[in-house]
Amino acid sequence: MDAQDYYSQKDIQAELLRQAQDKECQAWFNSIRGRRPEVVHFLGDIQDLVKQGMSSFHISEERWHDPLTLKPGMQKKELDSLRKGWDLILDLDSKELSYSFIAGDLLIEALKFHDIKNYSLKFSGNHGVHIGIPFEAFPDEVNGVPIKDYFPDGIRIIAEYLKNMIKDFLATRILERDTLEQACVKAQKTKEEAIVNGKFDPFALVDIDSVLVSNRHLYRAAYSINEKSGLVSIPIKSIQDYNKEDAKPENVKVKLKFLDKENTIKGEAKQLLVQAFDWAIKKQSNNPFPEQHIPRIYELPKTAIKEEHFPPCIKLISAGLEDGKKRAIFILINFLGNMGWNDEHIKTYLLEWNKKNKEPLPEAYISAQLAWSKKQNKKILPPNCDNASYYKGLNICRPDGFCSTIKNPVNYATKKSRMEENKNKPKKKTKKQLSQPPIQRNCSGS
Repeated sequence: MDAQDYYSQKDIQAELLRQAQDKECQAWFNSIRGRRPEVVHFLGDIQDLVKQGMSSFHISEERWHDPLTLKPGMQKKELDSLRKGWDLILDLDSKELSYSFIAGDLLIEALKFHDIKNYSLKFSGNHGVHIGIPFEAFPDEVNGVPIKDYFPDGIRIIAEYLKNMIKDFLATRILERDTLEQACVKAQKTKEEAIVNGKFDPFALVDIDSVLVSNRHLYRAAYSINEKSGLVSIPIKSIQDYNKEDAKPENVKVKLKFLDKENTIKGEAKQLLVQAFDWAIKKQSNNPFPEQHIPRIYELPKTAIKEEHFPPCIKLISAGLEDGKKRAIFILINFLGNMGWNDEHIKTYLLEWNKKNKEPLPEAYISAQLAWSKKQNKKILPPNCDNASYYKGLNICRPDGFCSTIKNPVNYATKKSRMEENKNKPKKKTKKQLSQPPIQRNCSGS
């Protein structure tokens, strides 16, 4: 089946049209790229491009009020005024497709960890994978700034945060599959390129494209053909579902949508956004909230703080939960890590807690989160009390009288413990008491 026959199918045309709404578009005609900016509003617009010999169809990550008003050299303020929103697209690319799939699998697990269910996944058509989250999954604004204006910085921070989260696991998975030498050959990289600061860097072999995270960059639409491979960029349910035969034009069926905004839960990616920005602030890089100060670093207690000093929210988590268990894991690991507890004590606590949950998490999941936390080589505070995505979102914010004096659950426990220590310390005599002579008693009774 040639490209014209493929694109002449009504269901393919309808799906390309759906994806192109509010997007800047560009048709490619093999080695020639069509005009830009371009828009398509009707099926007839797609059909005209097909008649002209369209070989592939590309769309913007950003959504625009009027894409035709875009022009080269526009300043951020001008682009912000024209932008309606943006979709999060993670573009994973490697000369070895299996490595792209491994990275994609880990990124999807990372998204699930942040309670994101409505992500999209597609084969890029050649060596890569695209993972997408519709703009509707994000909150409307953060700190009074519309989310639409956090492009490209916000999306870049999310990408870097997720890369940091999966890096060690990706390195392990690749080296479990191949030796370093074999991996470098497959990914067409030298060993020198793969070793950074004396350590294997998996992103030297699998790139999460940072070029895509830039204004007006286009990516290949789902159900578009890749000219180099002759295969179609098809949406897939999971990495395990990919079958090269399904990507051949004659076998393609429109079964799945890429970026299905109609069925996206509003705000479900807020937790991902908040944690990514918190991470960026702690790293002191690309701070999206210039008005927000970087949290202070707390000195760990010399002795483990007892459970009796834990705040109400932590005690409520410890009693077991029905929903939000993955968010609770994040809170507990970081809270207990600041309580002076050792790794074994924390693991035992979490495994016992997990038994109390209505539907316990897999033990392997808890072990993986503990391993990831341990590799950070530093203690991170749990989210602050005013972070609605966590305590209020989990319905565990039940403050007592002491809660009004603290900003973080760690503050509560350390202050309570310190108060208890001071209470039990023997009172020191004042200088006046020390200077007074002992009372003389008359033992004769007179």
